Amino acid sequence: MKAIKVMATINERGQLCVDEPLKLERNSRVEVIVLVPEVTAINEDEPSNEVILADFRQAWHEAMTGKTIPAAKIWDGIDDV
Repeated sequence: MKAIKVMATINERGQLCVDEPLKLERNSRVEVIVLVPEVTAINEDEPSNEVILADFRQAWHEAMTGKTIPAAKIWDGIDDV
């Protein structure tokens, strides 16, 4: 048996729709193994996309307006932590 990896979508009728045509013998039966990503619980400790975007916008604004800290100064006092 030969394996071919392809991406596909499950449509509203529950049917598998392969993204690209397969270059195989027509009207042949195949065995399919479907790998479905696991749904993970939302981690309350991780920031939301909205928070991340707001932080990025603030950082971008500070960079564009010259409100930055020189890289050399970032390391000042690091050994005290």
